[in-house]
Amino acid sequence: MQVLFYLIPISLVLGGLGLLGFLYTVRSNQYDDPEGDSQRILSDEWDDHPKP
Repeated sequence: MQVLFYLIPISLVLGGLGLLGFLYTVRSNQYDDPEGDSQRILSDEWDDHPKP
């Protein structure tokens, strides 16, 4: 029963870190164009001017 006093705060901290990581990726626009990447990888043309 005492192990729960350790596991619950550890799981809350890890969940919070995962949430912060997800929010960071959303705010840095990493999910901005998911369909464009999937179409570009199948294209035979070279991309000489990639996005900045």
